[in-house]
Amino acid sequence: MNIRALDLHDDGRTPPASGLLEIVQRGLRAQPKRLPSWLFYDAQGSALFEQICEQPEYYLTRCEIALMQVHAASIADRLGVDVRLVEYGSGSATKTRLLLGHMASPVSYVPVEISPDPLHQSVRQLGDCFPQLPVQPLCADFTRPLRLPIPPRAPRRTVIYFPGSTIGNFSAREAVTLLRKMRGEMGENGGILIGVDLKKEVGSIEAAYNDAAGVTAAFTLNMLARLNRELGSDFDLAAFRHRAHYNALAGRIETSLVSQRAQKVQVGRAQVAFGEGEAIRVEISCKYSPEDFASLAAKAGLEVMRVWVDPERMFSVQYLARAGSVAR
Repeated sequence: MNIRALDLHDDGRTPPASGLLEIVQRGLRAQPKRLPSWLFYDAQGSALFEQICEQPEYYLTRCEIALMQVHAASIADRLGVDVRLVEYGSGSATKTRLLLGHMASPVSYVPVEISPDPLHQSVRQLGDCFPQLPVQPLCADFTRPLRLPIPPRAPRRTVIYFPGSTIGNFSAREAVTLLRKMRGEMGENGGILIGVDLKKEVGSIEAAYNDAAGVTAAFTLNMLARLNRELGSDFDLAAFRHRAHYNALAGRIETSLVSQRAQKVQVGRAQVAFGEGEAIRVEISCKYSPEDFASLAAKAGLEVMRVWVDPERMFSVQYLARAGSVAR
């Protein structure tokens, strides 16, 4: 494998405990209360998310993998040769392996992941599949400006790969900001390959975030367990419940942790009061029509060049380039 597997680039910007406490206290002082969804992904949360992807109700992973199995060769052909592939939130990189298997002479693969343990694991697994591929892992928060490793040779283009439906976890304004950041990082001749969940029947959407086995509920509640572990907070997990419902007007799933009773929770030196039924918003997941997403991309100076959909037409992967670009 053309990689030093433990030579892990770290941008050094993971929040220290004091910074985490400030973020949490600020979110819990807000009205309504909210916490950032990246708090889900400690080691336990990352493991639970992998279990979510295996639940029968969670169509997103199943449909995206089916899409990649059918269209990976076409997608790789669209990306072209000598590509540096930079993946945001790489996780286990399952879908990435399907793509890399069809790419022609990739210059390097840069998985960007905030959680170091899944990053180490996926890099090792990737090395078994692609021993000649230069891999340059970067432990970082992809929502912040990235200091990408120097590639081993000059790429023809840099493609930012953002699979899954993670773009849906951002509000429209936040999504445009992130797409503009990608636009800058991909360079003049670059592109963005992005997973976009499509609007569909509400029952299917809500079931995906309320699986019968309760894995998603455990994943959501693990956020509070993490705060107890890392900040010494005293959240009673039995006093909160997971709630996820589809807001048709906003076109998105809204996930919250709901207090089951009036209570006070110690967070640092502050006591946070909760009323019975009061919620902490922990995640949104926006769903798009093709027209919706093209409009969103245009606000970031990007143009949708190609769209692939899965056989069930529930999920899409889209390739974006700079608006008006001659690099087709």
